[in-house]
Amino acid sequence: MTQSKINYKEKLNEFIDTVSKESASDLHLAENRVPLIRVSGFLTPLSKTEPLSRDFVIGLLSEMLTPDNFDKFLEKKEIDFSYNALNGVRFRGSGFFRQGKISVALRLIPKDIKTIEELNLPLILKEFAQRQQGFFLVVGPVGQGKSTTLASILEIINTERTEHIVTIEDPVEYLFEPKKSIIDQREVGIDTDNFASALKSMFRQDMDVVMVGEMRGPETMSTAVTAAETGHLVFSTLHTNTAAQTVDRIIDAFPAEQQTQIRTQLAGSLTGIFSQRLIPRVSGGMVPAYELLINNNAVSNLIRENRTYEIQSVIETSSQQGMISLNRSLADLVRKGEISVENARKYSLNVSALEKLI
Repeated sequence: MTQSKINYKEKLNEFIDTVSKESASDLHLAENRVPLIRVSGFLTPLSKTEPLSRDFVIGLLSEMLTPDNFDKFLEKKEIDFSYNALNGVRFRGSGFFRQGKISVALRLIPKDIKTIEELNLPLILKEFAQRQQGFFLVVGPVGQGKSTTLASILEIINTERTEHIVTIEDPVEYLFEPKKSIIDQREVGIDTDNFASALKSMFRQDMDVVMVGEMRGPETMSTAVTAAETGHLVFSTLHTNTAAQTVDRIIDAFPAEQQTQIRTQLAGSLTGIFSQRLIPRVSGGMVPAYELLINNNAVSNLIRENRTYEIQSVIETSSQQGMISLNRSLADLVRKGEISVENARKYSLNVSALEKLI
């Protein structure tokens, strides 16, 4: 069959139907490989499908990108994008080359924004949606639900408060329907050149709350922290594993002569850091395990005095203040029969300490 006779939109919709039917989170389309979907954390090949040809992958990608973006992809060899499929199904996509061959990874973005309760997250997260100002970070490896958690928190603000919310994303993921708040969602590359320029311009946009899809570089970090200092509520993400590592990552992004200043700013503006992992559930699906740091006087002093190595012990001894250690979260999930002991050990960053809690 020649390329001109293939209905690529129809073929793409067939793959997307499979994602929906199998409750998959991701779809992988790649030259010389059969398509794969990720279900409950595990990749599964679509066995009834032949390996995809280069022309076929190009045809599918052309359906998801504008002509300008497709040309940009060929020039830059990679592109991040969002794609609206049928029936309101939406994907975050990444097209890239691997040894000269084309691959596309698609992450399903659910149409409905789930609540904190529906996501099995701690109810204390709702308190961070009530703050008038400050800097709150959701961190963790790629694919662990950071965007979903932030969307849930923002939806609380949208539902309960009259604010102007600005999101700066690459690409835009969850689509919000304005309720009590007004929401302006800006996509890097379409609505703004980059994160840094969008953050600078937001100060002239009568903004109350901002969500930055990802902290990229010292300029973005500095502007976000300054926004939190000057009466705004700022949310963002970082690809870090723990709260202490997150603080170090931010500070280390700056030249040595600026680190004392950013440490002081962060100590005063940070409200909390939430780190999460999605763990395979015994009954099927995924369930989150998490760590929560709340910035109090003790934590603020540790950040200011460059003693971030002590933050973990503060988290472990401050459960009465609402802080949660990852090991305690994992142990609770084991006791409830939600996850296996083996998976708790696998995801723990301190297995010997975990053993004492199980």
